[in-house]
Amino acid sequence: MNLTSILKGSTIPVLTVTAAIFAIWYASVVWLNAPFERDQAERAGKEITFSQILPKTMAQKRPVIPAPHQVIAEIWKTTVMKKITSKRSLIYHAWITLSSTLLGFLLGTILGIALAVGIVHSMTLDKSLMPWIITSQTIPILAIAPMIIVVLNAVGIQGLLPKAFISMYLSFFPVAVGMVKGLRSPDVLHLDLMHTYSATKAQVFWKLRWPSSIPFLFTSLKVAIAASLVGAIVGELPTGAVAGLGARLLAGSYYGQTIQIWSALFVAAFLAATLVWLIGVIDRAVLKRMGMAQ
Repeated sequence: MNLTSILKGSTIPVLTVTAAIFAIWYASVVWLNAPFERDQAERAGKEITFSQILPKTMAQKRPVIPAPHQVIAEIWKTTVMKKITSKRSLIYHAWITLSSTLLGFLLGTILGIALAVGIVHSMTLDKSLMPWIITSQTIPILAIAPMIIVVLNAVGIQGLLPKAFISMYLSFFPVAVGMVKGLRSPDVLHLDLMHTYSATKAQVFWKLRWPSSIPFLFTSLKVAIAASLVGAIVGELPTGAVAGLGARLLAGSYYGQTIQIWSALFVAAFLAATLVWLIGVIDRAVLKRMGMAQ
C-alpha cells in the first residue's frame, strides 16, 4: 500500500479522529483530577505548581477519569496477565456476559422474525401487534429488568435465562421492524408475477419475500447484537451477579475503582464491535453466495 492510497482511504481520517479523542481525554484527566491534588497539597500546607500536578493527575489510584494509559494497563493486567479461569480476568467475565448475550440474541432473532412474518401475512396482527412492539421499547430497560428478574425467580428460572430474556427484550425489536420492512420490500410487479403463476403464500414467502429480506435482516442483526450485549450487562446489575462485565462495573462502582469501571467498559465495547464485525462477515458471505451485490 503506497502513500497515495493511504491518503485517499480512511486511514488518515480515522487516525486524526483517534488522536483528537486521546487529546481531549488527556486534557479532561488533568482538568478533573487536578482539584484533588490541589486539595491534598492544601491540606499538607504546601504549594503545588502545574508542572507538579500534571504527572500526579495521570497516576491517581482512584481518579475521577483515568488516563488512557491507566485503562490500557488495567486491561493488559486483567487479560494477558491473568488466567482465563481467574475471577479477576476480564476474559472470564466477558465470557459470562457473552453467553447470555448470544442466547438472548438467538431468542430475540427468532421472536423478531416470527413476529415480522405474522405481521406481514395478517392485517389483524399488523394493526394490533406493531403498535405494542414499538411501545415496548419506550419502557426504560433499567426499570423493567428487576421486574423480569423477580418474576422469573418466582417461577424458579435463575442463572443464565433471566439475563438472556432481558437481552431478548432489547434485541427482538430491531429484528422485527427490519424484517417487516424486508418482507414487504419485493416489488409489486414481482408479487403480481408470482400470483400469475398461482404461487402459494409459502412459495411467495420462500422464493421472493425471504430472499429479498436478507439484506434487511443482517442490518437489523448488527443493531440487535449490540442491544443484546447491553441487555446482558444491564441484566447482571439487579441480580447482584458476581461474574460478568456488569458485575465488574457494579463492583467498581461500589469501591470507587474507576479504572476497573473504564476497563470493563472498553472490553464491552470491543466485544460489541467484534460481534458486529462477525455478523458483517457472515452478511457479505451470504449475499455473495446469493449473488447480491454489496
